[in-house]
Amino acid sequence: MQKLQSPLNAAAQTVGALFSDSTFLIPQYQREYSWQDEEVSEFWSDLSGSLEQDAYFLGLVILTDEGDVRHVVDGQQRIITLTLLAMALYIEAVDRGRAALAERIQAEFLQTIDYSTDETHSRVKLSDPVDNETFQAILINKGTPNGVGDGEVSKRLIAAFNYIRNALRHDLRGDPFKRLGKWTEFLNKKVYFAVFVHPDAATAYQVFEVINTRGRDLTTADLLKNYILSQTSPPNREDRYQQWQSISRVFPPEGSNNTFVQYIRHVVTVGCGHVLPKNLFKFLAQRQLVQGRTPPNPDQLMAELEKFLPVYQQIIEPETSGPASDFALRVFDSLNHLGVMTVRPILLAMKELEDGDAGMEFLLRLVVRRIVVGNLGTGNVERRMGDVAKKIAETNNWRHLQTDLRDLNPSRDEFVNQLSRRSFNKGTLTFVRRSLIENSICPSDQGILHFIWQRKGMEHWGEISEEEGSFWAATIGNTFLSDLKRRPDDATRSWEGFKSSMINDTAHGEDLTAFLDVHEWRPEVIQHFGEVAAERAAKLWYGSDV
Repeated sequence: MQKLQSPLNAAAQTVGALFSDSTFLIPQYQREYSWQDEEVSEFWSDLSGSLEQDAYFLGLVILTDEGDVRHVVDGQQRIITLTLLAMALYIEAVDRGRAALAERIQAEFLQTIDYSTDETHSRVKLSDPVDNETFQAILINKGTPNGVGDGEVSKRLIAAFNYIRNALRHDLRGDPFKRLGKWTEFLNKKVYFAVFVHPDAATAYQVFEVINTRGRDLTTADLLKNYILSQTSPPNREDRYQQWQSISRVFPPEGSNNTFVQYIRHVVTVGCGHVLPKNLFKFLAQRQLVQGRTPPNPDQLMAELEKFLPVYQQIIEPETSGPASDFALRVFDSLNHLGVMTVRPILLAMKELEDGDAGMEFLLRLVVRRIVVGNLGTGNVERRMGDVAKKIAETNNWRHLQTDLRDLNPSRDEFVNQLSRRSFNKGTLTFVRRSLIENSICPSDQGILHFIWQRKGMEHWGEISEEEGSFWAATIGNTFLSDLKRRPDDATRSWEGFKSSMINDTAHGEDLTAFLDVHEWRPEVIQHFGEVAAERAAKLWYGSDV
């Protein structure tokens, strides 16, 4: 629990009183507007269902005064959505000829006037220029003009406004004149916030962290952005915010994945060694000390994030232009096909080495060998990979892979034995077979993997029991690559039908002529072809160790 430097004093205040007396800014450290239809619907239902009540409590908001503007430390989702509701009410009042009511809604909820110039300004402003442009366009133009609203946050703002606008129209159908007055009175006099005004603007970031760490929606990215901005001097805060935004927008929006936070963790790993995902924020904010490891300060972290970003983009999407060599791009593509992310800090650490391609070749060979014999998914393996990445970065020598991870590098015999008999997922089998037909450790994506014997519809295929089929079905000996996307019906009915309908449509380099002399597809046949494939793979993956 963080100790606040100043006390918080609360007061109950109506929405009308709070809005009419305030101009709000959503500060940079806040998360973006995130409400979607479900949250907006619940918000609308709660308000509309309470319209006949004498009082309705809308929860806590935390503000801090900075000059004439109140920064919203907590409560921005509700304040923005209330503003959209006020705009919808204003539009309906204008359209239905209630000019005085429309003027009151605008003055109390939407606009403030500069008495020295007669200029009007929105009572709520977002920090992000693009999102604020969309928000202001909704308030000024009763919707969204062309060219605004193509970002994720902008789309959510537009969707929220449209939802509220449609819900309000439906609500007003009975007696629009009376209902508009009731809604305006309700928001102005009967809806309450518990308002905390924090007296010390400098600790508002800390308030945000303490309040929201317990919230279900706060992400590691929110906390990190909050911390970095809190450690930036006010004159430089806007530039730092824009720097953060320019990096974060390279990655998919939050909710679809955690790629951005994963990138931060991988960059930190290069400089500090392995950090668990759950400890990333605590480590960087020095809430959790790790013996022998010093986290980068915000300036150092942001510099490292910018430094590694071009090559990390290529690691994720090898077709992206950037500094990586052609061979490195092929390694990145291979690791993506295998679904391996654990080694990304090592790839970053090797990005500027003169012999980096040799290191990447060794790394790819190690990864494939390890996947075949063991796995890369354990926490211990990831920790060791992260610590090796740090050593490589410190010494500019990738050969720590050979020395520090020697016990993770299986022998050739272990590789052959496991590959010939072990079951693998379809992605791994596809990659290994492609490497065989192309005789390359970085194969292309040609060919579609087919299982020869499969678990359903194979009743007339030899003497393979259900137990034997479960063991051998997903082994390398029971697979091949074809140009056909779909298995013909004849290939399922019988072994002879399979040979006549599939062998001639194999992928380039896949040779199944040995199948012609096989009379039944039995477990011992699968094992034989698995051993043949495993020996060929061993020659490729062990034949030219670096």
